[in-house]
Amino acid sequence: MARPIEHSGVVERTAPDAVYVRITSRSACGACRARQACGLAETQEKIVAVKTADAPHYAAGEQVVVGVRRSAGMRAVALAYVGALAVLLAVLFAANAALGWSEGASALAALGGVVLYYVVLWLCRRRIEHTIHFTITKI
Repeated sequence: MARPIEHSGVVERTAPDAVYVRITSRSACGACRARQACGLAETQEKIVAVKTADAPHYAAGEQVVVGVRRSAGMRAVALAYVGALAVLLAVLFAANAALGWSEGASALAALGGVVLYYVVLWLCRRRIEHTIHFTITKI
């Protein structure tokens, strides 16, 4: 089985059935020694809600590791990027070649299709959310 994707973090707060963890996400060049001079390195703090029955055993300020299966990460990439690209290309091709629209109208229709795709993803967020399961362990 593939190793999960893991990030260390700090417990921000707890709820009866969830632990909210602040993690710092770094870009691929985050460990580079020249990142201060470069200006391209990105760090971003995020709060992840980890649903667990052991939530009462965690306290604010505690160091933890949050993990998720790699397949869940690949699913997220497929939904966010590959699906949007497929919709963009399909609508662009259909509007231009099949319907005979101008390039400008086809491009606008393709962008509208991508917007609609993301709206549908947003509407289905609760269903998608249940397919991604985070794990939490104390350090």
